[in-house]
Amino acid sequence: MDLLKGKTNEEVKYIWTEHFRHKDAVSGIIPADVYDKLHESAGKYATFLFPLPRNEGYEFIVAQFAGHEVHFTPLINYQAYKEDAPECLSLVHYPDLREERGIIFMHGEYDKNIINAFEAQFLVNQLQLYYGGSDKAKTKLLEKFHHAPDQFKHMELIDQLERLDLSMLSLKDK
Repeated sequence: MDLLKGKTNEEVKYIWTEHFRHKDAVSGIIPADVYDKLHESAGKYATFLFPLPRNEGYEFIVAQFAGHEVHFTPLINYQAYKEDAPECLSLVHYPDLREERGIIFMHGEYDKNIINAFEAQFLVNQLQLYYGGSDKAKTKLLEKFHHAPDQFKHMELIDQLERLDLSMLSLKDK
């Protein structure tokens, strides 16, 4: 942390992301207020599904929170092996600079045999949209998944995904 003294948050972000640039990893810096909302939502909704576009449709990925960590596993593997299922992505949030700088470091490593860097970032973006965002429809899906699972429909996740107008999240043409 001494290396960061005298640096602006933009410089810190550059140092952090540059450190992981050539690794099988994703990284970022999250504003503390966004992380607080994400972490609070994770306390209420510790598990969720995210659709990942594939050539022949979608693959569903299970996300499970454990403290400041998030573990992503393909649903098919989770159904077969439960907690012993191999992860495709593991994220860790580091709140060490929360008070001092108002930022949270995020680092994630992915299994390149299951997903690529773009797909890993895509999952991270969805996580932040559902858990750190303010979209009522997404919050309603989190609630339904946990409190009314018999009413939860995975196609609603796909509908939400297809409504996104974020070119950086588009995997269909990649």
